[in-house]
Amino acid sequence: MGDAKARRIDDALSSLVNHLIPALSDEDEALTDERRDEGLDLARNILEGFVLSCVLLLVSNIKASYRHEGSAGASDINHISDLIKQKLWREDNAPDKAIRYSNLYSRLLTVPVVSQKWAMLYLLHQLAEPTSSGGIQSGALSPKPGSGQLPSNGHKEKQFDRKELSTAEQRRAKINVSSSGELDGEVSRDSLQRSSVRESQASNTPPPYERAIGHARKEISKNSAGSPTTNETPLITLSIIGKPSEAALLRELPYTLQGLSSTNMIFTSSSTINLPANLPLPLISLLHTLAEPSLLYRSLSEFVQSHEEALIGQSLLSAIGDELRSYLGLIATLEGEIRRAIASLDENEIQARMGKAGVTLKRCVIWTQEATMGLRLMNVMAEESKSKKGGQLISMIHAFSTSHGDPWINTFAERMLAHVTRPFYDMLRHWIYDGELLDPYREFFVIVPGSSDSGEKDGNPRPVAATSVWEDKYKMDNDMIPSIMSEELAKKVFLIGKSLNFIRYGCGESSWVDSYSKDASRELVYGDTATLETSIDKAYRTTMARLIHLMDDKFRLFDHLNALKKYLLLGQGDFIALLMESLAPNLDRPAGSQYRHTLTGQLEHAIRGSNAQYDSADVLRRLDARLLELSHGEIGWDVFTLEYKVDAPVDVVINAWASKQYLVVFNFLWRIKRVEFALGSTWRRCMTGARGVLASVDDKLGRDWKIARCCIAEMIHFVNQLQYYILFEVIEAGWNQLQAAIAKPGCTLDDLIGAHTKYLKAVTHKGLLGSTRSSITGNREDDFTSQLHYILKIMLAYKEAVDGLYSFSVAEFTRRQEFAAKFETRTAQNKSVLPDRDEDDLLPSSSTGARANPFGKNNPRDTNSPLPTILGVTDDQMLPSLRNRLRDLSMDFKTRVNNLLGDLMAQPDVDMKFLGVVMNFNDIYHPKRRRREGHRSEKDKEKRTPAHGEGSEGANMVGKESKEKR
Repeated sequence: MGDAKARRIDDALSSLVNHLIPALSDEDEALTDERRDEGLDLARNILEGFVLSCVLLLVSNIKASYRHEGSAGASDINHISDLIKQKLWREDNAPDKAIRYSNLYSRLLTVPVVSQKWAMLYLLHQLAEPTSSGGIQSGALSPKPGSGQLPSNGHKEKQFDRKELSTAEQRRAKINVSSSGELDGEVSRDSLQRSSVRESQASNTPPPYERAIGHARKEISKNSAGSPTTNETPLITLSIIGKPSEAALLRELPYTLQGLSSTNMIFTSSSTINLPANLPLPLISLLHTLAEPSLLYRSLSEFVQSHEEALIGQSLLSAIGDELRSYLGLIATLEGEIRRAIASLDENEIQARMGKAGVTLKRCVIWTQEATMGLRLMNVMAEESKSKKGGQLISMIHAFSTSHGDPWINTFAERMLAHVTRPFYDMLRHWIYDGELLDPYREFFVIVPGSSDSGEKDGNPRPVAATSVWEDKYKMDNDMIPSIMSEELAKKVFLIGKSLNFIRYGCGESSWVDSYSKDASRELVYGDTATLETSIDKAYRTTMARLIHLMDDKFRLFDHLNALKKYLLLGQGDFIALLMESLAPNLDRPAGSQYRHTLTGQLEHAIRGSNAQYDSADVLRRLDARLLELSHGEIGWDVFTLEYKVDAPVDVVINAWASKQYLVVFNFLWRIKRVEFALGSTWRRCMTGARGVLASVDDKLGRDWKIARCCIAEMIHFVNQLQYYILFEVIEAGWNQLQAAIAKPGCTLDDLIGAHTKYLKAVTHKGLLGSTRSSITGNREDDFTSQLHYILKIMLAYKEAVDGLYSFSVAEFTRRQEFAAKFETRTAQNKSVLPDRDEDDLLPSSSTGARANPFGKNNPRDTNSPLPTILGVTDDQMLPSLRNRLRDLSMDFKTRVNNLLGDLMAQPDVDMKFLGVVMNFNDIYHPKRRRREGHRSEKDKEKRTPAHGEGSEGANMVGKESKEKR
């Protein structure tokens, strides 16, 4: 029967070999048979070796049971009993067998004759355990002395694994080699990151097993003899030719962990390592795990040796280098343990008793676990640092300590940050204590706009204007703010350094900065957040207080702001009134005839004649009169302006934009003052003449003068309300807000600049000088400015027309006086009848027809009135023209005011609405919204209205219109 079974096995093996080794088409049949015979012999050797090894393992485990101590026997007996009971439950869900076994086990425990109860149960359990090849299973059941597991004689790590000589594994290795012909046992760093364990494939043809079989037979014979004097029987591991033992792998492990090639583990590249292909899967898995730190170390070593210019990048390289040196220290300790363990054993015991010596591959994996995690984390940092620098690099490392739940990774990242942040804190210290930016590679969150990547390596910038020092010299790069610092704290840091730099170079107080740096400077390190915030807050308060003190006490910033309000915003009323009165005769002339020295002389006269003389000499010397660019047809009123000159460092607050805004507001207020002055002069003239000249012609011009006086009073009311609104409701209110903002504790120069800018914007916007965006075209339009400009031109034109009416009234009065004088003369001469040729000249204009001007063409009388410009026009033509002109201008004025009031009522600002209410307090106007499309028609009307400053040309236009009507 045994021969028949052997024959069946040979037939099955032959069929399998013939199937796996097919015949080639061009191969001789003898060669094919020879190859198949070799394969059949190899298969027989594999089966025989596996069976012998299983028997050997069973014998070794049975012998180990005799050495098991009695104190651990009870617990081991209970353990093997539980295993048998669990097996019975798994095979049959019915509890009958398990209950029957429990009864038998209880009876066995009560029998005192049987002393080796555990060995009997273990043997029965092993014989009943099925395996893939019909052998005996081991591994999980191998006990551990003194524990709840089976004893293994102290050599658990070196026990024989049944998978070591598995036919399936050997067949897999054979197939991989024969089919691919390549080395499949390579482990790469990328594969380590994708999977923790990957099966190693064979790269060489496995050697013959004759020696292993013979060695196994000898061991079986020794064990069968049973030497009673031997206390320990070493476990046998089949040593196959070409397959390294665990001891050999342990000897080479320190070199492998350092990234150096050895006999069995060779680095083919910086990211690939070749592992032995003929090892069992458990060892391959352990080597695969140990290969990860080796590959990571090689990669990090190359990264540390790379060239890096940035300071924080160099600090990262240094920190990684320190960690790698600590890793090498761990390897040195591990190498010492390995050598000690090997030296404590004989050559014959090394293979079997390495586990008892305390060093195995599995323990090496455990010892290097934390180091592997550190290398893995540093590798991630190194990869991400290639696209980051400065604060971004610090934020990347800091993210591991704040957003990761593993406390070990948190601690590791904190340790790395302590090294990496040293250059950053050194830059920070120089910035907040010296006001110098020592950042040659632009790694700090404060940058110099427009500078090269190299930056200002010397840290000493060239002297520039104060405005550039504060506004344009330094900017804050939000992308470079590290996450270890809040945005609010970063803004404080930015302001501290910028203020110190401004004090040093803009204010010329470098000695104070040096003294402050010497007294307040301290070392800044990572981790001491409370001390860092305290130092920054203290430096912030000290620096800001010093800067505001310098601007107020040394450079008189607030005195200059007050002077601008008094002179350019017309706050000094007596000075403005005297200046306008003294300049009026000169400014009525064409712009080309204006001379700056004349205007400057009148300005000095206005200063000496008003309270402005009591201001400081520094303020008065900055006030100057100048002319704007001349255009054709302009007069002196159009080109005159005042200028207030400021220099560094005051020009940081009163910059070019602010100076322009002051100029715009002054020109607008000056135009309003000019209209007020003109209307006031005409009103006084009319009121004075009403008791004399105008009363004499009241029968003919009384109605006209009544309408004219009402319209002039209406215009004066409009101008006064507009002027009051701008000077008090806008400028004074904005000035109070500016003073309140400046007086706040902790006010910085940026706060002061912002408050001043807000003040000017409020003045221009609420002062009807701001622009609005059209809802139709989307473009910005000077809405209120254009309306007010046109209304003021109408007022000046109406004033010129009233002056023409006054001249006409004076002419009429003179004519009547001459007629009366001639009548009295002739009456005295007893001439009752006048000659026909003189009668027309002496009769009043109301009783005559068309007559020539009584003064003649060259009469120099009343040359200042507009009447001489309309000579040649008869009285009947001139008076209706004047009346029509006054009526048209009055209607146009009311229409424009209605449109302006309608737009004011639609504004969201309460003060602007209040202006409309004050102007229309008696509801004499009917406000309405102006159509946006009506700009074109308004421009057409503007062409028919004389521009302000035309003087006596208004009467000429009256004559032209009368001619056109005729």
